[in-house]
Amino acid sequence: MRRPNILLTGTPGVGKTTLGKELAAKTNFIYLNVGDLAKEGQLYEGFDEEYECPVLDEDRVIDELEEKMTDGGVIVDYHSCDFFPERWFNIVFVLRTENSFLYDRLESRGYKGKKLQDNIQCEIFQTIYEEAMSSYKEEIVHQLPSNTPEDMEQNLDQIIQWIEQWIKDNN
Repeated sequence: MRRPNILLTGTPGVGKTTLGKELAAKTNFIYLNVGDLAKEGQLYEGFDEEYECPVLDEDRVIDELEEKMTDGGVIVDYHSCDFFPERWFNIVFVLRTENSFLYDRLESRGYKGKKLQDNIQCEIFQTIYEEAMSSYKEEIVHQLPSNTPEDMEQNLDQIIQWIEQWIKDNN
């Protein structure tokens, strides 16, 4: 693998997609949004009435991604991470957002009721960060603040520097 694979994860609304697309544009990495991939391939196993969203068929997603992950240079964006094989990623970035920002972002997306509250609680209790820490080697999991456009720019610069160093160290 000549380039690393990167996982961007975090609660919905923290800025994974914005960061992932910008990062791909600046690095020529392949950007894969798992939600979009699932939608295109109908990779679902049902529908959750309570949250009003499809339920991802994780096994089919893994099958769909497996071949794409072997050569490196892939950015994967998804709000969950414990079902991806550990071997796929060289680094995992968990984006974190303060609740006041997150609440406004999710509300503007039409989240309400239990779906809104559960996602806010997920961020409060660091659910995705803990999931990442238990799914991957501790040293490859990093939290990044994602509250402002300035945070996004700093995160972009930091990840690009990390990629450049990884390439130097591994080629």
